[in-house]
Amino acid sequence: MGAHHRGGIVSLVERKSGYTLLARVERLQAEPVNDQTCWRLRRLPKSLRRSVTFDNGPEFSGHEELAKRLAIDVYFAEPYCAWQRGTNENTNGLVRQFFPKGSDLARTPDAKINRAEQLLNDRPRKRLGYRTPAEVFRQRRRVALGT
Repeated sequence: MGAHHRGGIVSLVERKSGYTLLARVERLQAEPVNDQTCWRLRRLPKSLRRSVTFDNGPEFSGHEELAKRLAIDVYFAEPYCAWQRGTNENTNGLVRQFFPKGSDLARTPDAKINRAEQLLNDRPRKRLGYRTPAEVFRQRRRVALGT
């Protein structure tokens, strides 16, 4: 969420690889959040987008439409149980390295958000044996596509 609740970044994280997709929204409301979520997830093979887990924010109130548009299952974490979305919460902390609290995310250029996404996906992770999320995700994608 950006300064004065204007704008935000939708962060989607594949749990096993840590591969991150980021998208800027000018308004934290259901329609723009759904549009950006669909736009980002449609670029993935169907076998790698089976479900998504959200927190309980009002920007996810259009979850039924999202589930229908993408043919995925939508889950919600219990209130005040951030540990149920641990990978995403950790990733949000990493995103804050690029966009500290108080940043005007409504005016942040998409190129800057895309660069942050690239840097996060190209950062080696100890939990991945010092491979990058991009490397692990590419391998998972090849398996999903049968290539």
